[in-house]
This record gives sequence, structure tokens and C-alpha cells, in this order.
Amino acid sequence: MREPESHVEVEKDANWCATMEEEMCALAENETWDLVDAPKGVKPIGCMWVYKVKYNTNNSVNRYKARLVVKGYTQQHDIDYDETFAPVVNMTTVCVLLVVVAAKGWYLHKMDIKKAFLQGELEEHVYMVQPLGFHSETKTSAVCRLKKSLYGRKQAPCVWNVKIMPRLGRIEFSLSKSDSSLLVQTSQTRPLSILLYVDDLVIAGVDLGEILRVKSQLAASFDMKDLGDLHTSSGSK
Repeated sequence: MREPESHVEVEKDANWCATMEEEMCALAENETWDLVDAPKGVKPIGCMWVYKVKYNTNNSVNRYKARLVVKGYTQQHDIDYDETFAPVVNMTTVCVLLVVVAAKGWYLHKMDIKKAFLQGELEEHVYMVQPLGFHSETKTSAVCRLKKSLYGRKQAPCVWNVKIMPRLGRIEFSLSKSDSSLLVQTSQTRPLSILLYVDDLVIAGVDLGEILRVKSQLAASFDMKDLGDLHTSSGSK
């Protein structure tokens, strides 16, 4: 199935319209922006819809996915963004952990944090045009003052990392000295490890009960999808 390349195509398909409505509802529930008058001299950055068809392993359609993406390439340093760095786990660390898991017979589970980049809170004043197809009928000239991050923002990975790290600290995980995306919990008699790769978590440990407890604690703070045992086809986002 060919994915749409323009909003004109999307307007003719109820499936795409429904998934766009779903995305907008999620953004509203997350209080991602406020509609305000554009400040004098400020040019709001643009946004666009990105469409993707997700398939099952037998190539049948699983779902339609529409994501609102801000045009981050138009951002200007020191005006609407500053820090952008976010750590990414080193593949050597991944390989070493997999060797330990295999050698010691540990459990290895994966969790996906839904809409992770939408949860980071912005410190800068950033203004965006209203999304195509969803202009306010009463505030047609208004712009979106972003309160939370969006996909495509230069600092989206950074603010998400700032959001999740304190939560992991509250459940007694601390950064390892070897990799800033590897966290370890040593307070228990049977330690656990977490690999953080943007919005994916891999939890490794010998005690399945402890892994399930950590999953429950994280699910209380974030909307997460439990993908269970990690394997090569652990699911599509």
C-alpha cells in the first residue's frame, strides 16, 4: 500500500483522517501547546504531517500512523533552541550485556515508551503554525506556543532524556561509569540493568519478579507498551 504524499490525498481516506484525529487528541491531552497571538517580530516555525502504514509479519495492514512533525531545520540556535545533546547507548555496551545475559541465564525484557518526545517540557519560547487541517475556527490567525516537545524539534531527544533520568533515579537506578545510557540498580541482592535507547528500554536481570516490579513502577509514570521477552521481532511501534 502506498503511503500518502500530500494532505489532499489524506482528506479522501477515512482511515488517515481518523488517525490524524487520534494524534491531535493525544497532543491535546498532553497539553502540548496553547493558542496565542504571534508576538511581534517572531516568525513561527512550520509543521507537517508524516504518514506511515504499519504491517503485521504476514504483510497485512496493522494500523495507519500519522505523526505531527515540527520543521526543526528552520530553528535558529540561541533563539528557539540551545542544548540538543542526548546520550545514545554504545553498541559495545549492548553486545557486552547480551553476552552476560546469555552466560548467566538472565531475563531480558523490552518496553517501548509511547510518544516519548511529547513528554519533554520546553524552557524556550517556541511558536509554531497551526497544523494543516486543524486550524481553529475562532482563532484563525493564532499560533501554537509550544509547552511540550514535538517530533522534529532539535532538542526533543535532549528534553526527553532530562525527563526520564530523574524517574529512573527515584527507583534506585544510577548511571554506570562506562556508558551514560546504561543504568544499574545495585541496592537489591540481585542487581538489574537498564539500557536506554531513546524511547526504548531493555531491562536485564536474574529475578523476573524484580523486572516486573520495575516495569510497574515505570508504567505508573509513562504510557508504555510492554513488549515482553526481547527477541528479533518484538513488535512494531
